[in-house]
Amino acid sequence: MLIFVGILVVIASVLGGFVASHGKIGALWQPFELVIIGGAAFGAFMMSNPPKVVKATLLSLVSVFKGVRYKSSDYLDVLTLMYELLNKARREGFISLESHVDAPASSDVFNKYPKILADHHLMDFITDCLRLMVGSNIEPHELEPLLELELEKHHHEMMAPAHALTKVADGLPGFGIVAAVLGIITTMGSIGGDIALVGAHVAAALVGTFLGILLAYGFVGPLAASIEAQAEQDARIYESVKTALLACLRGYNPKVALEFARKTLPSNVRPQFAEFENHLKGTK
Repeated sequence: MLIFVGILVVIASVLGGFVASHGKIGALWQPFELVIIGGAAFGAFMMSNPPKVVKATLLSLVSVFKGVRYKSSDYLDVLTLMYELLNKARREGFISLESHVDAPASSDVFNKYPKILADHHLMDFITDCLRLMVGSNIEPHELEPLLELELEKHHHEMMAPAHALTKVADGLPGFGIVAAVLGIITTMGSIGGDIALVGAHVAAALVGTFLGILLAYGFVGPLAASIEAQAEQDARIYESVKTALLACLRGYNPKVALEFARKTLPSNVRPQFAEFENHLKGTK
């Protein structure tokens, strides 16, 4: 919601100030300048990124308007799922999780949480970590670097769209100059003719510079920052899973292990202690 408000504020401030200073909105309508700037920026974006990042960036631009991927209820579900799994492992041994880890779709535990089950990246992270704990007597200090490596890889992939858009934002003022130079070239061909036509060409050239800078700092740059912030928050759910597993391996009982995990979550989505307790009682 704040993204839409921000876009409206940028547009209203720029256009409102322009009109208030006796400018004419029609003078800013230069579709060919937009074609030059937008087309060149998109082409450079495709050249500088692999197909996977291009696709991820386009999807991120859509998702950023929907808000963060994980809501408070999702964090609560993940904590409860981890509690159920770790509690089962404590009572019956980690070997009891083998069937659940090997076939999550058939697991009566995982099927209680369809949204988590549908999240392939999160499910892979949880099951891969549990598989290590089931199949070996791995120590916490041995598991932690593996989890850190996995989280670092995931973080890098999640940040790729934001970094790609930041590069586009950095290049947009340059493409605005390209559009302006082309406009000046057109203007040179009109010198000696109607002075009004020469003025219109000069105005169009200046609009090219204006659009390049406005798109860079008013829209694309802030969108890149928003995608980065969203990715940072969405990554906390993986951090909570890692913390719960390591705490369990260090000998803490499931409730205490999940309290460690709960503390890693951002305050705006972290379930309250009493809320988590009541949710666990309801699950039982």
